[in-house]
Amino acid sequence: MQITISVKQPGRKYALIDRQLLEVDDITDSPSLRELLQAVVKQQVAAYNDKPLEKNLLPFLSAEQTDDRLATGKAGFGSIYNEHKADAVKAQETALQAFEDGLFAVFINDEEMKHLPDKISLNNDTVITFVRLTFLAGSIW
Repeated sequence: MQITISVKQPGRKYALIDRQLLEVDDITDSPSLRELLQAVVKQQVAAYNDKPLEKNLLPFLSAEQTDDRLATGKAGFGSIYNEHKADAVKAQETALQAFEDGLFAVFINDEEMKHLPDKISLNNDTVITFVRLTFLAGSIW
């Protein structure tokens, strides 16, 4: 099934990922939030593990790649320096724990999902937004 996702972070002018289509396997039209998170994490781990481990001697960005990165505010070469493959099961457990701990929020068509057992109705127009939350630091003195 194809789903549309966005990733945002408070304090940033632009979305980290804006309406990107993901092809997610093993998901129905009405999964629970837990099943949705597990399916998205599984797909992202597979995509990460499939990236070739490149060793460019002279890395460079084309003009088009530079323009794309200017829009997001971060320029990088997309290189993976860690040679270890990610573990999908461990990543799924970590994502579920992070959601329960309030490290990110999930919105389905601008409606916040608060509980993992909540059912979601997915169709072609559904936009899933992940918001990375940050904690404020400081003291009262």
